[in-house]
Amino acid sequence: MPQSPAFLFDLDGTLVDSVYQHVLAWRDALEEAGLPLAVWRIHRRIGMSGGLFVSALARETGRVLTPEETQHMQDLHAAAFRRYAAQVRPLPGARELMSYLAQASVPYAIATSGYGETAAPTIKQLGVGPAVPVITRDQVAHAKPDPDLFLAAAERLGVAIEHSVVVGDSIWDLLAARRARALGVGLLSGGYGDEELQRAGAYRVYQDPADLMAHLDELGVRQR
Repeated sequence: MPQSPAFLFDLDGTLVDSVYQHVLAWRDALEEAGLPLAVWRIHRRIGMSGGLFVSALARETGRVLTPEETQHMQDLHAAAFRRYAAQVRPLPGARELMSYLAQASVPYAIATSGYGETAAPTIKQLGVGPAVPVITRDQVAHAKPDPDLFLAAAERLGVAIEHSVVVGDSIWDLLAARRARALGVGLLSGGYGDEELQRAGAYRVYQDPADLMAHLDELGVRQR
């Protein structure tokens, strides 16, 4: 009997409803650093690593940032996000999906461009057990759109990346999945559109974790 694929989940916008809290935290950080930008420009970059994110937004304003300035902005974002973190909730169906995969013995991991300190409180809300690997930005050399996070997650699970499904809400997740040679699945819960996610490489696009759970059979998981 064929085995189910392993699932490698992004966190923000995929399992937890935190994208707009991150947008506002980046807005606050950039304003404090003298680099104000409209929130829609910030949203388009959510999902990238913090360093790439700051560099990309700085490029749009014509500013050249030193590594120290880039790090300072990331520190400002982390401090600002702590002020918004209490608003973050699991997305519909996220906890149930995690529980179902565990009960069905389907391997899964979480791979996020966020740092461990920022990600820990939101991951706790999902109720995942200690056996679930969590890969954060501080554990890899490069974050999305590089494939490092998903490659590390598959390695921690002991599965081949080619037999894994990457689930994410942003084009950066899906570009990383493509570069990792994994199957990409998109969720609309982070604010990107269906066509954008498909162009970035999504094999299927679902509304949120609850919708994905209702269609697990399309991804090779036998429903009980």
